[in-house]
Amino acid sequence: MNKTKIVATVGPMSSTKEMVKKMILAGTDVFRINLSHSSYKDAEKVCAHIRAVNRELNTNTGILIDTKGPEVRTGTINGEVFIEIDDTVTLTSKECFGEFGNIQISYKDLYKDVNIGDRVLIHDGLIELKVINIIDEDIKCITVRGGQLKSHKGINIPDSQLSIDFLYKEHKEDIEFASRINADFVALSFVRNANDVLDVNDMLISLKNEHLQIIAKIESRSAIEDIDNIIKVSDGIMVARGDLGIEISLESIPSVQKKLIKQSYLKGKVCIVATEMLTSMESTSRPTRAEVSDVANAVIDGADAVMLSGESAVGHYPIEAIETMNRIIDSTENNMDYDEILIKHTSHENKDVTTVISHSVVDAANMLNAKAIIATTISGYTARKISSHRPCCPIIATTPRKETATSLSLHWGVLPVVVKKYTTTDEIMKNAIDIVNEKFVLEKGDKIIITGGFPMKQNRYTNFLKIEEIE
Repeated sequence: MNKTKIVATVGPMSSTKEMVKKMILAGTDVFRINLSHSSYKDAEKVCAHIRAVNRELNTNTGILIDTKGPEVRTGTINGEVFIEIDDTVTLTSKECFGEFGNIQISYKDLYKDVNIGDRVLIHDGLIELKVINIIDEDIKCITVRGGQLKSHKGINIPDSQLSIDFLYKEHKEDIEFASRINADFVALSFVRNANDVLDVNDMLISLKNEHLQIIAKIESRSAIEDIDNIIKVSDGIMVARGDLGIEISLESIPSVQKKLIKQSYLKGKVCIVATEMLTSMESTSRPTRAEVSDVANAVIDGADAVMLSGESAVGHYPIEAIETMNRIIDSTENNMDYDEILIKHTSHENKDVTTVISHSVVDAANMLNAKAIIATTISGYTARKISSHRPCCPIIATTPRKETATSLSLHWGVLPVVVKKYTTTDEIMKNAIDIVNEKFVLEKGDKIIITGGFPMKQNRYTNFLKIEEIE
C-alpha cells in the first residue's frame, strides 16, 4: 500500500460510473470535482457514482470540491481563434465569442482593477497582453505573446489585485453546494490571506457543517506572504502551481513548493501538490523523465498527496496516468528513511498526550518494523496525528463513522476502515489482527501496533498503546 495519496480530477473522460470504478481500482484515493468546468447537476451525478462504487468495493474514496473562487475567465470562443504578437484586442464583459479582436471576460469590473501598462495573462500565461487604454468598461490591450484563444481559460493580472469579494455570490453557492452534498473537502481557489479562510469557516459553522475540511489553494503572491496564518486556520493547502507560476517566477516554484510542503508537514496539516505532474500523459501513454522526477520529489519532500488534473479529466490515458503515479510513489517510498523523518518532526511539535502517544507508536513501529498500525478513532484525530509522524508502515484507521473514514482519505499513510463501534479494549484487540489479516498477509513473528483512546464513548484523547506479535 502506498502512503502518499493520489487525487484524480474527474472530467469528460472519467465521469461515468465504470470509469470511476476503474480509477479507484487503479489507486485513486480522492476524486476532485472542479466547479470551474462542471455544473452542480453533473457534479452531483459524479458524487453518486463515487458513493455507489465505494459501497460496491467497500472503499472510502473521498470527494473534494474545487470552487471557482474570485477568478476571471474568458467567455465562450467560437471555433479556432488565434491572436498574434502586436494584435490589438479588447477585453469586455459583453458577449462576443472571440470575434473581431474582442475577448469576453467573466468579471465585469476588471476595468476598475487594472492600470495602463499592467500585464494580463491568459491560460496559465500562454498568452500575454499589455493594457494600453481603458475606455468605459472595456480594456484595450496589445498582444505581447500570442497563441490560440480558448473558452473558459483563466485570466491573471499579476501587477494588480482583484477587488472582488472573496465570498462573492457564486463562490458562496459553490461552498453551500459542497456542504449540501456532504463532500469531504472543499478547495478554496485564490485564497489571499487567513481572513478568507476564516470567513469560509464561519460560513460552515452557520451551515452546521463540522465535516467539510478546508483546503486553501496557494496560487498568489499575497497567499505566500501570509502562509503561516493560512496554514494555521486551514485543514490543509494545495500548491496550485498553474496560477502560482504566473504570480511568481517559474524558477522559484521548486523552492517555494518545498517550503510550503515543509511548513504544512511540521504543523500537521495536509499538503497536495498539483498541476502538470504528468501532463504529457494527456496525449501519450508514458510520462517524461522530468515528470517522473517531479512526482518523486514531491513524495520525498513529504507531500500528503499528488494530484492529476487534465491527465485524468480530459486526457486519453486516465487509468495509465493513475497507475504510473502509483508506481512512482511506490518506488520512491521504498527508499525513504522513516527514522530520520521522525527525528526531524519531533523537535517542532507541541507536547500533548495524544502527540506523545502518537510519537511513541511511530517510534515503536519503526524500531520493530511493524506490519501495520491500528488506530481506533471516532473523529479521525488519532489517525491524523500518527500520520503527521510518517511511520514506516500503513496506518489502518478503524472507525464506526463512514464520514470519518472518507475524511481520512487524503491523509498520508492512512487506510480508513469502517467497523462496528467497540465498547471494550478486548473487542479492539480481538478485531485488530483480523482487520490487518484482511488487508495484508500476516506471518508468524509479524508485529502490529494498536492505539486509540478509551473509553471510546467519551471521545477521550489517545491514551493507550499495545504491541501484538503474530504467533
